[in-house]
Amino acid sequence: MLSLTYVSSATQLLDLDQLGQMLTRFRPRNQAREISGLLLYSGGNIIQNLEGPDNAVDAVYAEICADPRHHGLRVLVREEVAERSFADWAMGFRHFSPEDRDRVEGYSDFLEHSTGSDLDEHATASYRMLEMFRQHMR
Repeated sequence: MLSLTYVSSATQLLDLDQLGQMLTRFRPRNQAREISGLLLYSGGNIIQNLEGPDNAVDAVYAEICADPRHHGLRVLVREEVAERSFADWAMGFRHFSPEDRDRVEGYSDFLEHSTGSDLDEHATASYRMLEMFRQHMR
């Protein structure tokens, strides 16, 4: 099984409605292709992990590369894995505003203020993704 993590920049900022419409279209396609993963979007910065059958992951990534809404694509990690890190997620999503931060239990300002020592060499795949996203935000 292939796990591929890339970063890119949106050619235009996306609002909540646009993100919702995209999720509605992409989730069923990912499930039909046996693709799971995680997508993070912040201020035009995108990081996504795709995991599933090698051919399916490569096909989805090729479509993303051809999508004019992305530019500056860069693969950060491409590796064979024995099991999925995001097995139950076709594409998870939750929106909250900066005002909601204090009300969200467990909220972390990691992307804004990580010292780099927040993660150790035993970090889970999701925390490694967050660290890569923070480092590569444009």
